[in-house]
Amino acid sequence: MKVQPRTLYVVATPIGNLADMTFRAIEVLRQVNWIAAEDTRHTGKLLHHFQIDTPQISYHDHNRQSRLTDLIQRLQQGSSIALVSDAGMPGISDPGYELVQACIAADLAVVPIPGASAVITALSAAGLPTDRFVFEGFLPAKGATRQERLEALQAESRTIVFYEAPHRLLSTLQDLQSVMGADRQVVLARELTKLHEQFWRGTLAESLQYHQHHNPMGEYTLLLAGDQSAPLPLSETALLAELQALIRQGLSRSAASRQLAQQTALPKRQIYQLALSIPDLNSLDQPDSDLPVSNQPVSNQPVSNQPVSNQPVSDQVNAPAQPESPE
Repeated sequence: MKVQPRTLYVVATPIGNLADMTFRAIEVLRQVNWIAAEDTRHTGKLLHHFQIDTPQISYHDHNRQSRLTDLIQRLQQGSSIALVSDAGMPGISDPGYELVQACIAADLAVVPIPGASAVITALSAAGLPTDRFVFEGFLPAKGATRQERLEALQAESRTIVFYEAPHRLLSTLQDLQSVMGADRQVVLARELTKLHEQFWRGTLAESLQYHQHHNPMGEYTLLLAGDQSAPLPLSETALLAELQALIRQGLSRSAASRQLAQQTALPKRQIYQLALSIPDLNSLDQPDSDLPVSNQPVSNQPVSNQPVSNQPVSDQVNAPAQPESPE
């Protein structure tokens, strides 16, 4: 193949075993004008192995903003550039997607050169359902953001794939167990395609116990079985209808959200945000003790078992009279 000018090539590199490098990737790396690398020293070893002498430019998390303009200018001036990461397909859990976005915005060609990927490699041999899955990358390191992310995934029915570093593996397993339950099935894949490749399979509780006595080593791809007990998700329209019905029964937005969260296994925070979008239904969120007393004449009709209205008194007085039902 012959590379084209004004083109960004997104090139996959091996995730551990150099024999997984494709012929097409080697040819592209030899022919392009520049290689934008996440770590030029790491990529330099790969280039040396395949006798490639194309010059490199660093492009990583810490310089991506300053480097982005330079790379786009080089492409616009007619250069061809190959984007590579330390391992696997660029743009997956690294800043590569920002360069791709910038190229698309500048009407520059983007060509993928596929190859090894830790996500797909781990999924193919994990033994968990692969017909539907979701990739989460690295979880937030700590704090409320991490907890919120885990709670949002609690009822996820698809297989969930994470990346994790060895020094954070135990804390991640503990957090997953506290949110997902001790019996959720998990697969830990490490050292993929390397000599000491390992797949560990079991429950979260078993995994935590095992890795407390076996020091985690190497980068991990963590695959978590989906929640098979979760009911089919309701549409937003259906959730709003349920919330409105509960609020009309006299529940506050908060109480209605809590009840619906228990029924659907969806996060209360998510449902409460929907509840806030519902127009005020006769101010039913006010507690009963704060309800204004109507000055309408006492009716001689039987007391209704419907919730008492807390419509302001002035509105009730000025409301049009309802026709009496015929005797």
